[in-house]
Amino acid sequence: MGANIRDVAAEVADRLRRRGIPLSGDERPEDLADLLAAVERFESAVEARGGDLMVNDLKSSEPEDPHFVLPSRLPDESLRDYAVRIDAATLAVRQHPDISA
Repeated sequence: MGANIRDVAAEVADRLRRRGIPLSGDERPEDLADLLAAVERFESAVEARGGDLMVNDLKSSEPEDPHFVLPSRLPDESLRDYAVRIDAATLAVRQHPDISA
């Protein structure tokens, strides 16, 4: 793996960790990229429904709506399986009533 790919993978991993997603450090760059894309789709859906990402955070003890909180990664869950669960949660968010109205 080239230095550029390692640097990008490290940046993506850092962005995921800042969102509260645990990583082991041995994830494949393409799995990290796919997971980040799934997280960003989820966040876009939350914002489209009037949700506040600062309040509906994995680390928040009192989210405004639990539907708007990114699902937690399960112990030993692969990044691919986690991304699939996030995509399912994204579909649910898109069905959720808009709270900005």
